[in-house]
Amino acid sequence: MFSRTEALNRIKQQGLSQRQLGYILVTPALLLVGFVSVYPFLTTIWYSLHKIRLNLPAEGRPFVGLQNYVTLFQSGRFRHSLLITSLFSSAWVAVEFVFGLCIALVLNRRFRGRALVRASVLVPWAMALVITALLWQWMFNPVFGLLNAILMALKVIKEPINWLGTTAFSAYLSVLVVDVWRNTPFVALILLAGLQGIPGTLYEAARIDGASRVGCFVHITMPQLKHAILVALLFRSIDAFRSFDLLYVLTQGGPGRSTEIASLFAYKTLFQYLDFGKGSAATVIMALVTTALSIVYVTSLSSKD
Repeated sequence: MFSRTEALNRIKQQGLSQRQLGYILVTPALLLVGFVSVYPFLTTIWYSLHKIRLNLPAEGRPFVGLQNYVTLFQSGRFRHSLLITSLFSSAWVAVEFVFGLCIALVLNRRFRGRALVRASVLVPWAMALVITALLWQWMFNPVFGLLNAILMALKVIKEPINWLGTTAFSAYLSVLVVDVWRNTPFVALILLAGLQGIPGTLYEAARIDGASRVGCFVHITMPQLKHAILVALLFRSIDAFRSFDLLYVLTQGGPGRSTEIASLFAYKTLFQYLDFGKGSAATVIMALVTTALSIVYVTSLSSKD
């Protein structure tokens, strides 16, 4: 092992500056990221500019330019999927932020067994998403589901309800409950980290000045949590917009197409209808939307108060 000084001396002997060495060390990681992420995305863009129907190989792969994008935006089904995605994402992120903030405020207080409570709160988020979806699919089952059994035992309902297949509203509500149950701990974890970074002296000074708890929350907690809030919203907004597993397992876009979000539309176009041109175009559009969301949040994080 070399000390830092010895390592720098050896670098100078090789005629390399620290910046050049940094480029050399980071190059393998950049090549790996490029192979795993950039190359597939560029290939997807290339496919989106062609007409590719795997079930009609005789047509070949003619170049059609932006025609696939034009066709998608002329499609009522695709526009509906974007609307449903926006509604789901907004509802998920808003509800999870409110509940996550409440949980973070509770976990930030000192009480007996706090470590155990913190660990148990993270259990839903730690579970694999597909397993979570299958668990809740069993609970929502109209024949032997636990939810119907509890509600009927409490005499809230008189007969079983097909939560995922009867009406669009019940399907919306069911999916909202599952996603909130699963992802709220993630938001709470980020906000809890932000709360623990707030100096206690700020609250002490505010109490000396006669500030109430509400005043401390409004004028100290929320401004100090700004960056943690933006980070939580950034990750959850991107994750919610490109969500796939949950809806695929629970509803597969039903009843009808009422819960067919953009990722489900792209999946069906690619692998059920074998239209790789339009499916790739839908994927690129989703990537552009998530990139735009990232830019908005990162710009907000970078802005000075």
